[in-house]
Amino acid sequence: MLGCQGGARVRSWLTLASGLVECLCFAGVVFGWASLVFVLKTEGYFSSSCVSTNRANETGTDCSGQDEQFSLVFTIASFMNNFLTLPNGFLYDRFGTMAARILAISLYTTGTLMVAFSGAVISMLLFPALSFITVGGMLFLITNIQVGNLFGSRRSTIITLYNGAFDSSSAVFLIIKVLYERGVSLRSSFLFMSVCSIIHLLRTFLLMPKTHIPYPLPEGYTYGMSCGKSKSHNLEGARREGDGGRESVPLQPEDKPQSAEGPAPPVASFRSCVLSWFFAWHLLWLSVMQLRHYFFIGTLNPTLNRLTEGDPTLVSSYTNAFAFTQLCGVFCAPWNGLIMDRNKGKPLAPGETEKEADLRSSALSLFLTALQCLLFNICAAIPVLPLQYLTFVLQVLNRSFLYGGNAAFISIAFPACHFGKLYGLVMALSAVVSLLQYPCFTLVKGLLRGNPLYVNVALTLLSVLAFAHPLYVYLHCRQLAAGRSPAGEDRAHTSEEEPKL
Repeated sequence: MLGCQGGARVRSWLTLASGLVECLCFAGVVFGWASLVFVLKTEGYFSSSCVSTNRANETGTDCSGQDEQFSLVFTIASFMNNFLTLPNGFLYDRFGTMAARILAISLYTTGTLMVAFSGAVISMLLFPALSFITVGGMLFLITNIQVGNLFGSRRSTIITLYNGAFDSSSAVFLIIKVLYERGVSLRSSFLFMSVCSIIHLLRTFLLMPKTHIPYPLPEGYTYGMSCGKSKSHNLEGARREGDGGRESVPLQPEDKPQSAEGPAPPVASFRSCVLSWFFAWHLLWLSVMQLRHYFFIGTLNPTLNRLTEGDPTLVSSYTNAFAFTQLCGVFCAPWNGLIMDRNKGKPLAPGETEKEADLRSSALSLFLTALQCLLFNICAAIPVLPLQYLTFVLQVLNRSFLYGGNAAFISIAFPACHFGKLYGLVMALSAVVSLLQYPCFTLVKGLLRGNPLYVNVALTLLSVLAFAHPLYVYLHCRQLAAGRSPAGEDRAHTSEEEPKL
């Protein structure tokens, strides 16, 4: 039995490490778009959109149409990345990890093969290819987030670590750019990424559960091959006697034993979660900051061209600096998880639940994320080239906190059995808001003649709305704390559920 438990511990750490590699090398590569655009422009993608100009007896080339096509590719890919998380979340909750990962591998491999066999003549192939890569990568992330359930006291830290690895994977396109400059073709790089799908398949069948990793973990839970004749859980958790081998441990157990104080409280319905103020404010928090990040990434190449006055060497240098900072996302994200997990192991206040303590910790995380976004907005709005180094640092720090905090808050505030659906829904609805990046880009290219100052100021003001979410969570926790006082003892029970819209 001890040997079995030791093997389960090793398997848990192996699953964690291999999942980090998967997210770091594959899941969020599309957000290194600025590096890939540099290569695609050199290869002549969408070059037919460039037109000759003749101003003041000087002949030149206007490639604003080419920039617009690249911006549209990224807009559609980032929209699909978030919007299709909704059906993928339902797929994950309903059919489990294996089905979701097989779909992810199929989409990802198809996307990388399409890029490999595309070219300047068939540039339009980038539209479906990048969308497939983003959707498949997001599914890799969703199926890996549950690994945090194996490390209960550091669950939020693991979740944010995976999101940080997802962000850092955008540096993969920097590697492709550097290899391209040293003679490795774009086709060879993407064919290699396609072949790596064999690793994803092996991990799916050998290191991941078929359905879900439950939370909280049942006592003696293991997964993978069963160990001898022990009564520990197998790959999918416990199998009850007489159920014909049917898997019986869902993402959140429904058959919790009754405590001495009475039966366990019923799990909130999916509808009540969606109609809660927590969900509404969280959606606003995510949407306004995500819009700013997408607009920044999608317009980075033309912005650098404008600030460097078209110097290709400087553009390449700053593009490399941006992509290099993305590698730091995996180191920044766990800070947020540590903030959210800081109450773990500490004694709770009389009458305080673990969920309330986690919510209290999340309020600080949500506030710091909104503050980072405001500072990032201010730096991005100032048209000074050397200042962009600081902008890059703030951007990767904020993006790591944003997506890690998003997943961690949903896992804290709502029942785990609805995680996939709620995560998918909030990402899908925020994707609709993110579509505003393309009209913003069109406005900059047209009416504002390439100067994004007014759009940047407007997005900075919009990001202030994100502070409403941490304020609401903080006030809700204060209300619960007041309800635990002797004078408010009767209110404690009625305040336990979050108010609905």
